[in-house]
Amino acid sequence: MPKLFYLVLMGLGLSITASAQSDELIVQNESNKLFLIHTVAPKENWYSIGRLFNISPKEIAPFNGTEITRPLSIGEHLKIPLTATNFSQNGQKTADQTFVPVYHIIAEKEWLFHISSTHNNVPVESLEKWNHIKKEQAKTGMHLIVGYLKVKPALSALASGAKEQVTAVTETKQPDNKPADNPQPVVVKEEKKTTPPVTQPKTYAPVNKPSSNAINTSNTKTTGGYFAPDYTNGGNNATGMAGTFKSTSGWQDGKYYALMNNVPVGTIVKIIAPATQKSVYAKVLGQLPDMKESEGLTVRLSNAAANELGEGEFKFNVQVRY
Repeated sequence: MPKLFYLVLMGLGLSITASAQSDELIVQNESNKLFLIHTVAPKENWYSIGRLFNISPKEIAPFNGTEITRPLSIGEHLKIPLTATNFSQNGQKTADQTFVPVYHIIAEKEWLFHISSTHNNVPVESLEKWNHIKKEQAKTGMHLIVGYLKVKPALSALASGAKEQVTAVTETKQPDNKPADNPQPVVVKEEKKTTPPVTQPKTYAPVNKPSSNAINTSNTKTTGGYFAPDYTNGGNNATGMAGTFKSTSGWQDGKYYALMNNVPVGTIVKIIAPATQKSVYAKVLGQLPDMKESEGLTVRLSNAAANELGEGEFKFNVQVRY
């Protein structure tokens, strides 16, 4: 009986370990083309998978030798290409993106210089710094960060595994004759930090905080939110219902975001709530999600924007100008 109990515990431990590792993004390489493998889940389509990995479905389909008009099957394995659009090895991303680590599993007798050459010649120094190791410490079976997937928190569930700060190291920063056991440099000029400053504060109001939570106007450009000065009225108008999505932005920095069809990404729109006669300015991140909750909606706003308009988490009437 004790032996059986021990075996059950071992099985449980292995299942927990496998589950934890399955959350990692493991890079694949064929003919020097880097990609990830995604297993199609229920209710997923080309567009929702594109939003998940921050890449156009029109790039995913041909990469898999098929067309976007072909329906997907549950359990089907798709190759997700890693391109300059959604993959970073230099620490660069846009303000509305976040980094999610991408791993390579070290094979037997594989060393960092070889891994560097097969992963876009990423500097060995970057591999050392991202993984907190020296090149001689690389071991068979180690899960090694080789770059970062760039996703938008408002659109991708993968953002839950994000890493806020990423430091890129240039190839000329560490001389070849530097001793191998030399500790990591602490002088700032030894590194090239290319990641934009973190715009979101370390602490922020919970998404369900009541509307009494006022925006910190010291971080806001002007009334209506951070993007108000960038608004240009092009004479376009739309009216209808607005929905919301959860976002950590906007509660203190006034950076409001929106999802809206047929409006270019990056457009600043003015959102007016007739019921409260309040307005905010929001940046469009993309199209409305292809899901049941989007039916009948003109726009979806970050819940911080809805809060500033005096509205709650439910649908409400809006006017949109852009």
